[in-house]
Amino acid sequence: MQDLTGLTAVELVEGYRKGEFSPVEATRATLERAERIQPEVTAFVRLTGEEALAQARVSADRWRRGEPCGAVDGVPVTVKDILLTRGAPTLKGSKTISESGTWDEDAPSVARLREQGAVFLGKTTTPEFGWKGVTDSPLSGVTRNPYDPTRTAGGSSGGAAAAVALGAGPLALGTDGGGSVRIPAAFCGIFALKPTYGRVPLYPASAFGTLAHVGPMTRDAADAALLLDVIGVPDSRDWSALGPASGPYTATLSGGVRGLRVAYSPSLGGQVAVQPGVAAAVRRAVERLAGLGAYVTEADPDFTDPVDAFHTLWFSGAARVTQHLGPHQREVLDPGLREICGRGARMSALDYLAAVDVRMDLGRRMGRFHDSYDLLVTPALPITAFEAGTEVPKGSGHHRWTGWTPFTYPFNMTQQPAASVPVGTDGDGLPVGLQIVAARHRDDLVLRAAHALYEAEAAGIRPPVAHAG
Repeated sequence: MQDLTGLTAVELVEGYRKGEFSPVEATRATLERAERIQPEVTAFVRLTGEEALAQARVSADRWRRGEPCGAVDGVPVTVKDILLTRGAPTLKGSKTISESGTWDEDAPSVARLREQGAVFLGKTTTPEFGWKGVTDSPLSGVTRNPYDPTRTAGGSSGGAAAAVALGAGPLALGTDGGGSVRIPAAFCGIFALKPTYGRVPLYPASAFGTLAHVGPMTRDAADAALLLDVIGVPDSRDWSALGPASGPYTATLSGGVRGLRVAYSPSLGGQVAVQPGVAAAVRRAVERLAGLGAYVTEADPDFTDPVDAFHTLWFSGAARVTQHLGPHQREVLDPGLREICGRGARMSALDYLAAVDVRMDLGRRMGRFHDSYDLLVTPALPITAFEAGTEVPKGSGHHRWTGWTPFTYPFNMTQQPAASVPVGTDGDGLPVGLQIVAARHRDDLVLRAAHALYEAEAAGIRPPVAHAG
């Protein structure tokens, strides 16, 4: 029988429609894969197998009647353990949160998936409160890379990325406050989109404020567009959510890149040292965009690294999320998180507002940049996956994860849509990601460009099977 774990969500829905296989068969195969990979990569905090199979059986009945309840009816989905999920604890990678409680509410994105018949496989791993760009936590340990388990999957949505890469569900919900869907996507060879801020509602509100986005993590851009159509609708619990999109993103995927003005910035004007293998893979993908008809110009956005301002916003957010903890609870926090919380607690309102000023100027500069260019293309990361269990590569000289993620966090500050697209591997066989950025509200252009690369088979990294059991 066909390996259902290798199919995209689009392919699964088409198979259900044709009666080639059922949601129960797909869910059972996906759960078996998830259970097999878990000991090696630690992608999940918990699997909800019995509940998932029950949901799949109900979905199969709907499909037999020819009455699917939505665009993802019967499709296996995973949810990062930052987002509320009815019936399952949301522990956020922390020993300071108790499993006891009613857990009777869904986050907006989870609620929309439930309404459209998705099958929930389980909760995926995160560093504590999603604070860093790798995924290890006091609660669940280290999440490892599907291509090489000695290396990190990235973070903070590392469990989601590893699960998608290894066939444990084609759709995953992640969150991104400084690169947290794009970083693990690049390291694990999958697609991820950080939508325009507010396109996907978030509740409860993040302590990291308007840096925090919810985004799709998938095998390709077509699945991401499908997922964004489902979750990218207003929810009254999020006062900052955008209104309805102008139309379905799935309908605009085939527009291609011909005539689009693309700025290619290989190093943000020399500010970033990029590994040669990464630079070469990204350049080849950029050349493919040009071959598809885009007008590509090597050009850099007009900004210097805003890391100090980002740290002010990020560290103060971390201090806020842990403010209620007592001394004993603080002792069980991730030591790195405890350190940045201490720094954040010493920041003043004036420090915060000065960082907001930097952010507003950055947004202005990028707004002007997109008057001239439809898309900005950069490496998603300057490096490939490094040793698991460390926040920064050994010997790098970096102290915090932001030292090796200079391409990602600026676009949380500007709230722009940005995606990581797999574009090949380096000399060690590790995935490389290309970042595509557009002006605010032009998520359609990001998805179109990514889909064009997939259609051209320029980003044909498939889930690795060597470590799937």
